[in-house]
Amino acid sequence: MAVKEKPEGLDKPIVGKIIKYGAKANVAVFRLTNGRIGSKWRIGAGWKKPVPVLLLDHVGRRSGTAFTTPLLYLPHGEDVVVVASQGGLPTNPQWYYNLVARPEATIHLKGERGRKVRARVADPDEKAALWPLLVDLYADFDSYQSWTDREIPVVVLEPRG
Repeated sequence: MAVKEKPEGLDKPIVGKIIKYGAKANVAVFRLTNGRIGSKWRIGAGWKKPVPVLLLDHVGRRSGTAFTTPLLYLPHGEDVVVVASQGGLPTNPQWYYNLVARPEATIHLKGERGRKVRARVADPDEKAALWPLLVDLYADFDSYQSWTDREIPVVVLEPRG
């Protein structure tokens, strides 16, 4: 699949604000409807092939504040895989740093609340195996990687007691 050219202005501060407020709206609607609305991403490559969305409850590494972030995900056996792409922005998203510091989290899927998970960053070999599956799920992940100099992390959310 052809990688798209990086959009003008992607690195502007307004993009981060749009992502932040769009995410807040997604969380509210998802929770209100138990995922009937807000559990599919239909933007970019998701327009023709909608992508599943989960809510990730995590704790701020410095503040200790509880946060909820909507993320695209790939079911992979008992695990759930997410990508710290942040739309190809130059820095990793805050949720990623929070999970590295405090890997215990909770996810909510359509019709399922409160699955307890433990996060770990995929090692290079595991990421290499997962990346084609993730790009098949959402082709824009390849574009995002091409738009940034950072190596986009892949995070595996494993079930915990």
